[in-house]
Amino acid sequence: MTVTRIDDISKTRSRVYIDERFAFVLYKAELHRFHMEEGEEVREADYRAIMEKLLPGRVKLRCVNLLKSRDYTVWQMKNRLKRDGYPDEIIEAGIQYAGSFGYLDDFRYASDYILANEDSKGRGWIAQSLLQKGISRETLERAWLEWEKRGGQQDEREMIAKLLEKKHYHPETADLKEKQRMYAFLLRRGFSVSEISDALRADAAEL
Repeated sequence: MTVTRIDDISKTRSRVYIDERFAFVLYKAELHRFHMEEGEEVREADYRAIMEKLLPGRVKLRCVNLLKSRDYTVWQMKNRLKRDGYPDEIIEAGIQYAGSFGYLDDFRYASDYILANEDSKGRGWIAQSLLQKGISRETLERAWLEWEKRGGQQDEREMIAKLLEKKHYHPETADLKEKQRMYAFLLRRGFSVSEISDALRADAAEL
């Protein structure tokens, strides 16, 4: 193995390439500590120390620190760690570590997300949002079933009525443009076409 390139990404950190492929990110002091210089051979002991001790310990701490400020799905965490410059195998170590303590749990994330949005967003919006965050359809379905088992339910008509009142929408006086704008707004919120059309008192084809 040969260090073929070292790119500075800040005053303190650099991206290291080994045999023309990105390997990992190290602090400047670590470049000297592990004898990383362009054109030089990588010592096996140094490489193992980085991949088996240094980076696994660092990525575990990184996961915990990130989760202190907000919750993440597994997919979101993987993307964040990848942006931070961790190799795939090191990322997996961090994911497994955080998951083993329950800090990273897609089912819990989905369940909490449903509860946080059940009173303001339609089921379609909630589902699409969670899928975009990397939640699998299987995990999403489990979360919905658990939500229903605990008494969760939505009255879309009542929810839409409250939103229309908040937006000062009056079906009797609204013109076509206002109806179209409100229709699009409610559709983005994940409500069903039939409930929206009934609430706006307009034919869906007209909109």
